[in-house]
Amino acid sequence: MYEHEVEQLQKMIDESARIVFFGGAGVSTESGIPDFRSADGIYHQSYQYSPEQVVSHSFFIQHTEAFYDFYREKMMLLDAKPNAAHKKLAELERAEKLTAVVTQNIDGLHQAAGSKCVYELHGSIMRNYCMDCHTFYDAAYVKHSEGIPRCKKCGGIIKPDVVLYEEGLDGETIKGAVNAIRNADMLIIGGTSLVVYPAAGFIDYFHGKNLAVINKSETGRAVRANLTVAAPIGEILSRVAVR
Repeated sequence: MYEHEVEQLQKMIDESARIVFFGGAGVSTESGIPDFRSADGIYHQSYQYSPEQVVSHSFFIQHTEAFYDFYREKMMLLDAKPNAAHKKLAELERAEKLTAVVTQNIDGLHQAAGSKCVYELHGSIMRNYCMDCHTFYDAAYVKHSEGIPRCKKCGGIIKPDVVLYEEGLDGETIKGAVNAIRNADMLIIGGTSLVVYPAAGFIDYFHGKNLAVINKSETGRAVRANLTVAAPIGEILSRVAVR
């Protein structure tokens, strides 16, 4: 199954030298991390507050403890391991075929797999900072704290370095991601519904030769892809040879 699609993808990768991968939640579902928008995703589950409310800046400020109850349970899955997609992308980077990963995910799995050039558009659960003195705390400290995690130095509230609703993306991260996409000769879009903006708009900067989309469902916007594969991304990328 998918033999023809994998063959096409292999040909595109073989003839490319500056590949950029643009990915979303579907990349990590094969690692056991739930996405948000699929039929059984977090947005379709019942909570006292909607997930959109909980992961907003105003909710974090006004209901910090409730935010952390949700965040620790649903977003800090620290036992998750990189899957075949993460590993293949890291392998492509080591072979100097792939120049960057641009991800909407906050789980740190691309780096755990060995990827070095990763633009995390929405931040990372692996980084947490005191809102008062800016002391850094790792994910384990936040995960295993009780109630509202506080700084050991000054007692200030610790905030995850993730982009919540109502917050803007980091300017330097945007600049790096856009430049990588603009200079790519191949863009692989994977595991994303392309409905979250401004991130989804970044693909408009791609003017290279080959554009491949690998996603289980249709994307929320039309892209002029040379290849579209409706399948789990790990299943497809695992069959690609790096040469």
